[in-house]
Amino acid sequence: MPTDPTDALVAELCDTAEQNQFSGVIVVDHEGRSVLELAAGMADRAEARPMTVRTRLATASGTKGFTALAVVSLIEEGLLAFDTSLRGLVGDDLPHVDSAVTIEHLLGHTSGVGDYLNEDEIASSDDYVLDVPVHVLEGPEDFVPILNRYRQTDPPGTRFTYNNSGYIMLALIIERASGQPYHDEVRRRVFEPAAMTETDFLRSDRLPAGTALGYLGDGRTNVFHLPVIGTGDGGAYTTGGDMLRFWDALIAGRIVDRPFVERMTTPNQGFASQEPGASSYGLGFWIGADGTTVQLVGEDAGVSLHSGINPISGLRYCMIANNADDVWPLARIINRHIQQSDG
Repeated sequence: MPTDPTDALVAELCDTAEQNQFSGVIVVDHEGRSVLELAAGMADRAEARPMTVRTRLATASGTKGFTALAVVSLIEEGLLAFDTSLRGLVGDDLPHVDSAVTIEHLLGHTSGVGDYLNEDEIASSDDYVLDVPVHVLEGPEDFVPILNRYRQTDPPGTRFTYNNSGYIMLALIIERASGQPYHDEVRRRVFEPAAMTETDFLRSDRLPAGTALGYLGDGRTNVFHLPVIGTGDGGAYTTGGDMLRFWDALIAGRIVDRPFVERMTTPNQGFASQEPGASSYGLGFWIGADGTTVQLVGEDAGVSLHSGINPISGLRYCMIANNADDVWPLARIINRHIQQSDG
């Protein structure tokens, strides 16, 4: 009997998870067939509540893909365009932003706007603490005073610089264009068509049953490190199963039509000069080094996520942990397996 091509992958993932005392959830599907569902560690250490494959965990910057899709859904509806100016929607609320910054610049991290959370300047996700009380950050409008502390750093369209402020600005755009709260629009335009029934924006100070707490390296929870409710640049909670449903819905064009999906998952001009074999970025999504795998990646204090789909091999996966470190050894295994399979 022929060997399943995912057998070695599954064995290596399980061995690595055990060796590293992984805390989180791993789900892998190949051509519509589940090949791995693994839950390990504690969702709540104080209560000794174990992780299950249905546990909800935070996604950190994985949420950027949801924000991007909500924006593109508004574009598809005709309420926005890729070349819509940010200043045209927010007026003088963000006076330091170049008037030439467009939605496409923001989606592709080529806007050059000042970033309130410059990840290049942070040695560890656990080190970063917002300089305002996190309980006041419930929606994108609450970030406007913070965004206004940072001036434009580059002319729009000149280079790729990963940017969290830009995705808060996209959340503002969603609210201004739709007239509805950001969280409601993402639920309606992304979670519902993708049948992501276990995914939502949850308050960190009122997490429901079945949700994992995030932990720092010293054992404290991350409740003081992140906005009380996630918004445009990160913070939705999800499950491994919901992420697999998300990838199916995305590729099938059930969230936005296929031509928009193709545009969002094609490397943007900011990566035109990148070395061969490097990951690239589209509009809201990473494209793996193999050139075909579409990925969402996130890391925050007490959170890490790596999830994706390879349309060629039919592999879908999600690795999500309640700390900042555990998914990265597993992500390297997945990426190597995909590159070897495509080769």
